[in-house]
Amino acid sequence: MPTVILTALLGAGCGNAVETSDDQVAADPESTTHSTPPPTPSRSPAGNAAGEPAESQENRMNIQITIGDQTFTAELQDSPTTHDLLAQLPLTVEMVDHGGVEKTGPLPGPLSLEGQPEGADPDGGHVGYYAPGNDLVLYYGDQSYFPGIVTLGRMDGDAAERIADMDGSLTATIEAR
Repeated sequence: MPTVILTALLGAGCGNAVETSDDQVAADPESTTHSTPPPTPSRSPAGNAAGEPAESQENRMNIQITIGDQTFTAELQDSPTTHDLLAQLPLTVEMVDHGGVEKTGPLPGPLSLEGQPEGADPDGGHVGYYAPGNDLVLYYGDQSYFPGIVTLGRMDGDAAERIADMDGSLTATIEAR
C-alpha cells in the first residue's frame, strides 16, 4: 500500500509519470518538460596569442568614435544596454561639455537598463550612458557616483586625454568596429 501512495504522489507532483505497477514508475515517453538538458560544452581555456581566454574574445564589442580628424576606439562590455547601443549605430551625436569631466549627447532612443545597477562611478576613459537624459557619455575626467549612470565600456589608449583637450561642443560619429 505505501508504494501505491508514493507512486500516486510522484505522478501528481511531476505530471509526467505513468503508473506501471505498484512499485515502479516509468517516464512518460511523450513528455519533454522534465528531460535532462544536454551537458553544457566547456569553453576551451586555450585563448589567443595574447593569453586572453577564448570567452573574452567572443564577448568583445568594439566601437569607433570619430571627432573631427581624430579617431578613437572603445571596447564595450557585453550587456543588453550595449546591444541596444550597437543596434542604433552608426550615428552622429552632438555633444556638449559637462563639468569639465565629460562630453554628453542625446541618443535617438533609450537603451535597456536590464541587469544594470542603479548608478555608477565612472573614471576618465569610460564610455557611459546617462539614462535620465538618454545621453551617450564620453568621460575624460573622474565622475563621482551618480544614479542613472551606466558604464558601457572603456576607450582605448589616450582617448580620454585627447577628448579633454577639445573645448566646448563637438560632433561625434559612432560606428561599430
